[in-house]
Amino acid sequence: MTSTRPLPQYLVQRYHGWRATAFTENRAWYRRLADEGQRPRAMVISCCDSRVHVTSIFGADTGEFFIHRNIANLVPAYAPDGEQHGTSAAVEYAVKELKVAHLIVMGHSQCGGVAGCHAMCAGHAPELDEATSFVGRWMDILRPGYERIKHLPEDEQIAALERAAVEVSLDNLMTFPFVAAAVEAGELSLHGLLHDIRDGQLWSLDGKGGFVSI
Repeated sequence: MTSTRPLPQYLVQRYHGWRATAFTENRAWYRRLADEGQRPRAMVISCCDSRVHVTSIFGADTGEFFIHRNIANLVPAYAPDGEQHGTSAAVEYAVKELKVAHLIVMGHSQCGGVAGCHAMCAGHAPELDEATSFVGRWMDILRPGYERIKHLPEDEQIAALERAAVEVSLDNLMTFPFVAAAVEAGELSLHGLLHDIRDGQLWSLDGKGGFVSI
């Protein structure tokens, strides 16, 4: 492929450093993962944002989390319409094949995707309303969340929409028959988290419509 280029040297150096230290020190664990396959206890759906480092936040080791990242940590409603659904496929694999015990939706503060959705829904980002905007059509998932928060004072709306992104995704997860069945059977629990990038605080959805500090 003529469009590809060699990896930047700083990444090559970091790779060699990792393989010489972390990998070498845990070679038996990596061999076991390769031979026996993965058995993560939890799936985490988080944002693509480079400031959200899920494994670091929880001190997770390789093989511990099945992680799916997308813009604004959104889950679409169940829609087996023949289209390609990366997030839905990841959820299906985690629940039906890996049989994870916990499914965590983790939002965060200062989310660019959420801010874009707010601007789009408020009529300030016409470019996102274009049919050709991948980001805009993805953020359509969060339009119901905007309807929930648009009555709030303007300076509170984006933070509220960040919380709504977690809630909408959890609501949509329950539209998947296999997720609802696993939850009903007590085989799967759903969790909603919000990570504050500035102060490192983690908030958990309490099941009563609010977020509480962990």
